[in-house]
Amino acid sequence: MDADVLLVIGVICLLLSMPAFISAFSESRPPRLAAILLVLGLGTVTAAMVLTPGGYAPSDIPSVFISVLGRIIN
Repeated sequence: MDADVLLVIGVICLLLSMPAFISAFSESRPPRLAAILLVLGLGTVTAAMVLTPGGYAPSDIPSVFISVLGRIIN
């Protein structure tokens, strides 16, 4: 799998874990889904960083999202 795709999947999982944490805590239930999304997101972002020779800078993330989105559309 391409490192750019892994990075995009990881960032999306990390972003989705935040509302899941808030929802779980507001309903007084254990944040299982949020924890799974957090671990999955951290794992895929770490894998993407390891697979890319120079790693990613925070300023690279928008261009990576656009390139992956462009590959999906085409």
